[in-house]
Amino acid sequence: MPGKDDPVVIKKYANRRLYNTGTSTYVTLEDLAEMVKRDEDFVVQDAKTGDDITHSVLTQIIFELENDKNGQNMLPISFLRQLISFYGDQMQMVVPSFLEQSMLAFAKEQERLREQMTQAFGKTPMGDMMQMNAPMKMVEEQTRRNIEMFQQAMRMFSPTPPGGSNGPREEAGEAGDLKELREQVAAMQRKIDSMSKD
Repeated sequence: MPGKDDPVVIKKYANRRLYNTGTSTYVTLEDLAEMVKRDEDFVVQDAKTGDDITHSVLTQIIFELENDKNGQNMLPISFLRQLISFYGDQMQMVVPSFLEQSMLAFAKEQERLREQMTQAFGKTPMGDMMQMNAPMKMVEEQTRRNIEMFQQAMRMFSPTPPGGSNGPREEAGEAGDLKELREQVAAMQRKIDSMSKD
């Protein structure tokens, strides 16, 4: 029997149906997305082999959300291109950790902003647009700053420097470039850590 704090096991069958062993019901990708939003932990296993396929199912949820005609795309094309370019690149090992830390820092910043809004405006009814106008501008501005910071950081990881480097000094400069890249990664990590502490 799974413990109280153990993640719920979702079984995926060959017919692509998903079965929640915690509630003994069949669920959809939309149900799993709602579980994520409610911060409910779960793992997805292949019903036949028992393999953990959580990663591929979560990726599929993002794919479905990004292709929802009634929704709004969250991942800009430029970001997707950058992300694809990192696969097989020497920086591929660093990117997952950086993305995870960036999203944690982003979530903490958004939570801090929510608390400030609650203290400043109280529990404002959604219908009162006059009072909601100011906090919404705060959210938009903070989101814009977070996205800019994230995109600047991702550009630092760009596998191809602006203008290229096909000259005769390319091999001689590789060691220096690698050192500079490591320093940039360390600087970004320090910045992320300081944001997390704040």
